[in-house]
Amino acid sequence: MTTSATDRVVIFDTTLRDGEQSPGASMTLEEKLQVAEILDTMGVNIIEAGFPIASNGDFEAVSEIARRSKNAVIAGLARAIPADIDRAGEAVGFARRGRIHTFVSTSPIHLEHQMNKSQEDVLEIVRKTVTQARNLIDDVEWSAMDATRTPIEYLYRCVEAAIEAGATTINLPDTVGYAVPHEYKAMFENIRNNVPNADKAVFSVHCHNDLGLAVANSLAGVDGGARQIECTVNGLGERAGNAALEEVVMAIRTRSDVLPYTCEVDPKYMTRASKLVSAVSSFPVQYNKAIVGKNAFAHESGIHQDGMLKNAETYEIMRPEDVGVRATSLVMGKHSGRHAFKDKLTELGYELGDNAFQEAFRRFKELADRKKNVYDEDIQALVEDEITVQGETVKVIALTVIAGTGGPQKAILTMDVNGRHETREANGDGPVDATFNAIKAIWPHDATLQLYQVHAVTEGTDAQAEVSVRLEDGNKIATGKGADTDTLVASARAYVSALNRLQLRRQRQVNVEDVLAS
Repeated sequence: MTTSATDRVVIFDTTLRDGEQSPGASMTLEEKLQVAEILDTMGVNIIEAGFPIASNGDFEAVSEIARRSKNAVIAGLARAIPADIDRAGEAVGFARRGRIHTFVSTSPIHLEHQMNKSQEDVLEIVRKTVTQARNLIDDVEWSAMDATRTPIEYLYRCVEAAIEAGATTINLPDTVGYAVPHEYKAMFENIRNNVPNADKAVFSVHCHNDLGLAVANSLAGVDGGARQIECTVNGLGERAGNAALEEVVMAIRTRSDVLPYTCEVDPKYMTRASKLVSAVSSFPVQYNKAIVGKNAFAHESGIHQDGMLKNAETYEIMRPEDVGVRATSLVMGKHSGRHAFKDKLTELGYELGDNAFQEAFRRFKELADRKKNVYDEDIQALVEDEITVQGETVKVIALTVIAGTGGPQKAILTMDVNGRHETREANGDGPVDATFNAIKAIWPHDATLQLYQVHAVTEGTDAQAEVSVRLEDGNKIATGKGADTDTLVASARAYVSALNRLQLRRQRQVNVEDVLAS
């Protein structure tokens, strides 16, 4: 099948902006740079690096990503407010190719209850702010927030005004995940057929997954004439998340018979990107997640296994190696050396610096002494845990827990606090409670535990436990992960990781009002 330039679909990744807005998914500057680098390497066309006005940290991240980008356009988000647009323009100005992405609500429910503006007021805002952005940079994207609940006739006027003012990309998002595919497709067809200057802009889809339709709606929008898909790695995003990058890309590649489009993302980086985003955001990927889930290319049913042995195409519509997954697992053990361990990390999609590699190798050898067989999943959990603790100022050093039916549970914990070792004892209603109380004795805080979740990484009584903890402190939420063959050690690491993230958010969060006042 031959395709033309009009069949090219641009991939706009917003993991670092919309994805990071997930409660508890805040990333450090170094983590954002790692994610941006792999997105750039895999061929993502536009990377929305953040919301520069939101905080000094966000501005710094967008600016640094802009400086380092080799191929991708770097976008910064801005509300339809002059100060936002100036700040975004300043941040993306460091890129070889930058974009200002500005947005304003257009639906009646938003205009009445959130903005207290009339339709004419918003039209004037669109004209002024898009003009302002275009005077700063040639590449301007305008979004009609809550487009799918906006009267179509009014949407015509807004889109026409935005293009007339200089917008080069028009995004019509399903902000609340309300649309179904046939009506989302029809919206784009109606806009393109009824807005006089529609041919002067690229149309974009941005779909949320509240009804589980984000990917289906995104592809329907492309079928309706859109040529940009806004998405995130692992579908990370607010509420139920966004359209998953890996799903839209592989749908286009796998079903070219009914989706006659091209995109430039190299899928062999998808598994690596998925693992990295999961590690830095502390959001685990569900086992049955399409494309990048642990079970996406696993077969247990006897019928399936029989078919796979005869011909892989009987039950797999994609090759695992196409998305960076090896078809088989190689078991490693205590006799494996540094070279073999490094090769295994490369196969699994990890690239660690020298210090991180040495620490990961040390923990691998300790794990191999405790486990007969060390599987790929064990190494992934170990490395992701190591990535999580990089840059944390407080770490778990040693833990002893006394538990049983005959007496109070007690934890004796040693932690490294900014280079100083501190030890405390604490009792609790069970060993986990005692461990968390010991952490609180060393690191006093007011955070409350919202989620405590444990799952075994592999089978067997010697399996590593991977623990997820979510803490809430006021209006801030942070999630931490920890892995160890000892569930209590993994629990302590996860809890401390979440506390580190809360502290980081307190340090880096600067209110918009503070930025405007500075």
